[in-house]
Amino acid sequence: MQLDDQEASSNVEDRRGIGVGGGLGIGGIVVAAIAYFMGFDPGAAIQVGQQVSQMSDRSSATEAPKGAPADEQGRFVAKVLGSTETVWTKIFQQSNAQYRAPTLVLYDGQVRSSCGRGQAAMGPFYCPGDEKLYIDLSFFRDLQTRFKAPGDFAQAYVIAHEVGHHVQKLTGGTRSDSNQASVRMELQADCYAGVWGHFAGAMKQLDPGDVAEALAAATAIGDDRLQQQAQGRVVPESFTHGTSAQRVRWFKRGLDSGRPKDCNTATGSL
Repeated sequence: MQLDDQEASSNVEDRRGIGVGGGLGIGGIVVAAIAYFMGFDPGAAIQVGQQVSQMSDRSSATEAPKGAPADEQGRFVAKVLGSTETVWTKIFQQSNAQYRAPTLVLYDGQVRSSCGRGQAAMGPFYCPGDEKLYIDLSFFRDLQTRFKAPGDFAQAYVIAHEVGHHVQKLTGGTRSDSNQASVRMELQADCYAGVWGHFAGAMKQLDPGDVAEALAAATAIGDDRLQQQAQGRVVPESFTHGTSAQRVRWFKRGLDSGRPKDCNTATGSL
């Protein structure tokens, strides 16, 4: 990708290196030990330690740096986010609407969100409750090594897909526990990622081969491929994101047209 002229988004919250607790943090353990030796019963001592840990968690969360990170990978995702902001702001303006940009949260291992606690094993996710995208950058390493989908545009596609879920929220899309409904929402987010890719190309931000990288990523994380790799068989009724072929097809639809209206997955065949 050619992002040298792209302004990095300031809507980044860098929680890398900041723990989320979940038990007794170091401060909580120390306070619990002191409380125990001062004569508190063990249950009360642990309760005091937990309260200190929770206070520490809240304090840490408020201290997370805001703005574009200084490291190379952090700055890359901030520039991709900035590119999505440029594209979706213009698209919304064409409909006399205002685009409200999401925040991208970088984290390590585990993270707190309005949707509950997230873990790196879940992969990147969007939480509509706080309008934030959550990404542990180790996923990009997995994308290259485990899923065999290398390249910077493959990584950008992942970010653009999560931004697609934010666009769904802004335009009235709703999540559902139904597997079939989930598939349709995920494929629409893929199509929205393609819409962004269409305009990123128009802004000369794409290199030769970038589209192939995104298509490889979409193929690699299709439900059928992941299930075949994990359990040696495919169970279509348990799909939540769509097959590799579906993900590729809907990404290409948005990429080719650049029109969000072509991303209607609510009805019809997928």
